[in-house]
Amino acid sequence: MKYKRILIKLSGEMLGRKNSGFSVEAVQSAANEIKTIIDDGLEVGILVGGGNIMRARYAAGLDRLTADFMGMTATVINALGLKSVLGSLGIDSKVLSAVNVSGITEPHVVENANRYLSDKKVVIFAGGTGSPYVTTDTAAALRALEIKADVLIKATKVDGVYSSDPESDKQAKLFTKPISYKKAIKQGLRIMDSAALSILAENNINVIVFNFNKKGNLKKVIEGKSIGTIIGG
Repeated sequence: MKYKRILIKLSGEMLGRKNSGFSVEAVQSAANEIKTIIDDGLEVGILVGGGNIMRARYAAGLDRLTADFMGMTATVINALGLKSVLGSLGIDSKVLSAVNVSGITEPHVVENANRYLSDKKVVIFAGGTGSPYVTTDTAAALRALEIKADVLIKATKVDGVYSSDPESDKQAKLFTKPISYKKAIKQGLRIMDSAALSILAENNINVIVFNFNKKGNLKKVIEGKSIGTIIGG
C-alpha cells in the first residue's frame, strides 16, 4: 500500500440515490469499497457530507444559519448509517461529531481520533467543523491535518478533475496528470472550495479526486495506480 493513513471526503451524494435521500443500498456499496482497503491494515478517517439529505437548493425560505445547522445534522445521520453498515461487515468504527449530539455520537476530540486510528478503528467525522458558513470541504482539509493523513481522497461520481463541468460541457477535458494547487485555484477548477485548497496547499497534503462509483477504484487509488486526478504542490 502506498499510504498508511488517509482521510476520505465522502459526499452525501455517495450515500444516497436520486430522489431518495439516505439510501441503505448506497451506503452498503460504499462500505464494501471501504472494506477492501481496511483489510490491508490501512488507517482510515472518513468525513461525510450531508448533501443527499440537505442541500442549499432545499433551503429556499430558510436563513443561512438554520440551513447550515440542518446540513450538519444531516451529516450525523449519514455517519450513523455508515457506522452501522460497516459494523455489519465486521469493521469497528467510531463517529466523532463536531456538533453536540450527546448520547448518540462522541464529541470530536483530536487526541481520541488519532488514538482510534492507531488502534485500526475507522473514524467517521460528522458535523463539519461545527460552525456555520463553512463547507465540508474545509472540514475535510482540517481533519486531514489533525490526523496527519498522508493524503486526502475525494470520492466523487466523475473520473477526476475536469477543465469544466463534464455534465454540461461535452468538451470538458479530464486532467490525467497531476496539477498544482496554484493552477487549480487560478483556473477556478471545481475540486474543493478555495479555503480548503489553500489549507491543503500550505500544509503540503495532496488530494486525489476519483470516481468512487466504479467498483475497485478506491483500492487502486490507495495502491498508487493511475486513477483520477492528483492535486498538489
